[in-house]
Amino acid sequence: MKKIVLFVAFSLVSGYLIGGSITGHVRAESRPEVKADIESGKYESRKYKFLERLKYDEMRDFVVYIVQAGAATNLTSSKPAQVIIQKDGTFRPHVLPILIGTTVEWPNQDEIYHNVFSMSDPKPFDLGIYKSKEIKRVTFDKPGRVDVFCSIHTKMNCIILVLENPFFAVTDKAGNFRISNVPPGTYSLRAWHERLPAQTKNITVTETGDVTVNFVLGITGLPKY
Repeated sequence: MKKIVLFVAFSLVSGYLIGGSITGHVRAESRPEVKADIESGKYESRKYKFLERLKYDEMRDFVVYIVQAGAATNLTSSKPAQVIIQKDGTFRPHVLPILIGTTVEWPNQDEIYHNVFSMSDPKPFDLGIYKSKEIKRVTFDKPGRVDVFCSIHTKMNCIILVLENPFFAVTDKAGNFRISNVPPGTYSLRAWHERLPAQTKNITVTETGDVTVNFVLGITGLPKY
């Protein structure tokens, strides 16, 4: 753990980053019995046709991160403010991983009122009701998952994933990710999605070169957050 803290501190002071990279791909996969249920045509019946189901091949917003705690939590210069926009009745982005101690800004870019609140244990808050031009802020000082909602609009929700070290990434549209400048060492790497159980793998990062890790998430086990 000290290795990570010292490495990040040195990197911030010197402005020079070294280390290996973790790359890979994440996708979701439905269980065979669920696929069979879908292909049977049962969802076309009057009873179930209005029941919304997950499309695993279209799932996005996977987060991949190193699990170990205690890295860079006291280095304020490593935590620039992040932004979640309220636009067209939607929080953008829907999922935002951040380093513990980060402040998130919540601008309302719609011409109607919105509200931003959470009842999650790591950070309960309520920013009240407000329109555009006013920007409110929340600092997240405890790790964990924070589910955020608008009390006016039922489908407006997003997730802040507060992490304890800066080694994380969100997958791109194709499901690919890259975590750069990781200090050499052995780590637990976790792939997370809000609707699926998380998956964790042990990896070893060398001083140079890439470590490739792929994940397939499905309904097996229990999520960590």
